[in-house]
Amino acid sequence: MNKSEKALDYYSKGFNCAQSVIASFADILEVDEETAVRMAAGFGGGMGRLQETCGAVTGAFMVIGYLRGKYKTGDDEANKKTNRLIQEFSKRFTKEYGSINCKALIKFDINSEEGMAEAKEADVFNKKCTYFVKTAVELLEEAISK
Repeated sequence: MNKSEKALDYYSKGFNCAQSVIASFADILEVDEETAVRMAAGFGGGMGRLQETCGAVTGAFMVIGYLRGKYKTGDDEANKKTNRLIQEFSKRFTKEYGSINCKALIKFDINSEEGMAEAKEADVFNKKCTYFVKTAVELLEEAISK
């Protein structure tokens, strides 16, 4: 099973988009999948369902940060590299979907009962979010190979 398939498998089992992305990279992060999904638990629905940055995107940001981010004093080059990778990732995701903002992407307010019902009726979580998860994983694979 490749990383995209693994992420979509997690998503199909009810994990949020951030959890699904980060779990598919647990092996590279050298953490167990349970730890990965726990770390990303609050990032679905645009971070705690605030509908800000898409969870698939924040999951990717976490992986980039873990793999390329600053973790010791004086490693300012890592900060620059991480920021550059995140900016490139965001630009490419936005080029594909028009935004990295959850609410703009799904076009429903999932914090109201009515909005959530409309989103479910439109099957937005399957018809849109699965593509966001898949694309995030694919873009992330490209980003970390650099």
